[in-house]
Amino acid sequence: MTDNTQTPQDAHDKTVQTPSIDHAAIDESITLRQEVSGIGAILRTQPFWVFVAIFAIGVVMTFVSDAFLTERNMFNITRNMAFFGIMALGMSAVICTAGIDLSVGSLMGLCAINLALVLQAGWGVEVGFLACMFTAAVVGFINGVLIAYVRLAPFVVTLGMLAMSRSIAMVISNNKMVYEFGPDQDLFEQIGGGSLLGVPNVVWVLTAMTLFFLWVWRYSQWGRWVIAIGGNAHAAKLSGIPVERVIVSVYMVCSMCTGVAAFMFIGYTGSATNGMGATYELNVIAASVIGGANLMGGVVYALGAPIGAALVELIRNSLLLAGIPALWQQFFVGLFLILAVLLEQLRNRGGK
Repeated sequence: MTDNTQTPQDAHDKTVQTPSIDHAAIDESITLRQEVSGIGAILRTQPFWVFVAIFAIGVVMTFVSDAFLTERNMFNITRNMAFFGIMALGMSAVICTAGIDLSVGSLMGLCAINLALVLQAGWGVEVGFLACMFTAAVVGFINGVLIAYVRLAPFVVTLGMLAMSRSIAMVISNNKMVYEFGPDQDLFEQIGGGSLLGVPNVVWVLTAMTLFFLWVWRYSQWGRWVIAIGGNAHAAKLSGIPVERVIVSVYMVCSMCTGVAAFMFIGYTGSATNGMGATYELNVIAASVIGGANLMGGVVYALGAPIGAALVELIRNSLLLAGIPALWQQFFVGLFLILAVLLEQLRNRGGK
């Protein structure tokens, strides 16, 4: 006769089992959402077709304006799109979690003012960079905590932070422009506005960051966690993924990408104003979504951010060269944003 008596220790062992991370389940949940190799797979991705659109617009513009293919214009296009591209890399991570960050434009202004004031006080470029990144990280941390732990909607939190960041920038700058950057001014402006091998420094920064995010989304555990959370946050939680901590880190990454863009942008412009970055959130979100980031979450392309940013800047540049009033710029950016979302919806329906 067997003894089926259950001891208190046995019961305890059964009830306090901690969830372990089921890597097999995670792999299965994101298989269809990760970037895959092969010509056929590339042809099915949104960034590829955005690249085709960029090429087509470029061909048309060569006949519209003789100035389009000039070295100077290509330099300006790549430089201007790089600022949006850097910010879009971080925004794509946020959108991958089915979130949104509307505060990036105002945060750029706040980072710019803090950086400029630190440099004006006589500190070196490296200290200014740290101050800029610290400001960005704090704002991203606040956004992330309110969204992940307090359970507030990302739209509401980041919209509020948009207003707060802009107001703080106005207060600490006394609503004035800062254009004196202390003893390292020449070095700072060379970093932001200079070039290497004929390519703007900011483009090199974007290239390095894009390669880094390519590795992150393909190979890192953090990247796989972000994709899994965007695909199904509840399932990710049950698999043992620290969902709240990952979401906080995602918003910090987005803000810190904005900090990098602010550092390079001020070095290029040679001045900082509290209005810097106004309405940039639209262009950054558009670049991310046009580049393939799905607003429903779970899909992200590292190459999509710079490709989407390139299309946004190409629209602006083409309108200018074609003699179309600049007031139409945001109209066409919004149009391409809607078309990108529509294309994604049609592709999803076709795949069912």
